[in-house]
Amino acid sequence: MAGGRPNKINADVLHKLEEAFSQGFSDEEACLYADIGTSTLYNYCKKHKKFMERKQILKKKPLMRARININKALQSGDRDVSKWYLERKAKNEFSLKQELEHSGETSVNIKIEGV
Repeated sequence: MAGGRPNKINADVLHKLEEAFSQGFSDEEACLYADIGTSTLYNYCKKHKKFMERKQILKKKPLMRARININKALQSGDRDVSKWYLERKAKNEFSLKQELEHSGETSVNIKIEGV
């Protein structure tokens, strides 16, 4: 019979953590989902560098899915997505917002009655 505390991170917990990280959960959210403490996760990551690397890769999955969806919409000829994309990627030419730069000083005078 082995002594000591049981290992809190088992195959089920690892599966839940990977599922959570794949959905873009923060470390705290993933730990809550897997029902472990954040210190347990951080200690596990210190001992298992490959898992720590995998965690960082899994956290990028939602961004990759979104990019794929945008590219599929662009390829299908979706004009709304095309406009949206150009407004963000080619701001100088297509942005709906105007950006102003100001160099120098500004002053604000506030008058409060009765003071």
